[in-house]
Amino acid sequence: MKSPRVAILGATGAVGQEFLTLLGERDFPFSELKLLSSARSAGKKITFKGKTYCVEEATPESFKDIDLVLSSAGGSVSRTLVPHAVKAGALVVDNTSAFRMDPEVPLVVPEINPEDILRHKGIIANPNCSTIIMLVPLFPLHKAAKIRRIVAATYQAVSGAGAVAMQELEQQTREVLEGKRPTKKVFPHQIAFNLFSHNSAIKEDGFCEEEIKMMKETRKIMHDESMGVVATTIRVPVYRAHSEALFVEFEKKITPESVREILSKAPGVSLQDDCVNNHFPMPLEVSGRDDIFVGRIRKDPSVENGIALFVAGDQIRKGAALNAIQIAEYWLKNSPVSAK
Repeated sequence: MKSPRVAILGATGAVGQEFLTLLGERDFPFSELKLLSSARSAGKKITFKGKTYCVEEATPESFKDIDLVLSSAGGSVSRTLVPHAVKAGALVVDNTSAFRMDPEVPLVVPEINPEDILRHKGIIANPNCSTIIMLVPLFPLHKAAKIRRIVAATYQAVSGAGAVAMQELEQQTREVLEGKRPTKKVFPHQIAFNLFSHNSAIKEDGFCEEEIKMMKETRKIMHDESMGVVATTIRVPVYRAHSEALFVEFEKKITPESVREILSKAPGVSLQDDCVNNHFPMPLEVSGRDDIFVGRIRKDPSVENGIALFVAGDQIRKGAALNAIQIAEYWLKNSPVSAK
């Protein structure tokens, strides 16, 4: 199968639009393309690579004769429609949390566990964006010195909550500067000139859903249930790209110099560790970029074999759409079914 028949589920959303951008940029082969969305967006026209496509309402019957589904619809939509796509014979790369912790579903970051892609049973899950941004630079360090524990603090852009959240940040900023009371519709708190704990539900143990995702997904992707992971996730008034402060304890001694050496050769990673000019990864500079940027690399003196670092990545690209397309590319190249 050199050119699969592709459907994008959630085609009009931010990640769906990024799917199209990346399919074009990477010259992903396809023989047919179907754009699917909710009934509200059905009928919308989208031009891609010189051809105009009409967005169709996604239904259980939408996946006939489709080989590959790139899904960025909501979790409830995925839980409803993805089984129909699998039954129709398609491979689904799902960007929601619906199937991530299902033991029968591979959870994949291609730079880390690409071999899991070929173990799929019709669904491959894309991890949470914050998990991907954290693990792409940490995995090569894990191979070198084995990670014992990760303490993560995230600074997450409003675009993670969709285009309406970006509009709310812009509107609130204008309102505050004009001395008006800020309008709150998307977030429970004012986001302009403020930050707050991630707006996902808080569970009985005090962790929010976003933090739980990072902790559980990390162990599944790394195939290491003994790894300690704790996270605090924060929403900040940034349009696009998430940042994370990471404090990592290793089983073996590892120096900041060796960390820089390892990461300078790591796939999907760019070093930005300019101490002289105090220039380190920033959301503004990594937006629209494929790599995860890493800096502030230093020894953590509070624990033996500890390293502290700071990372930033575009959560819509590598944190979502790009990771899913990389999964599809690996499947297309290596799957026995795809090779027919």
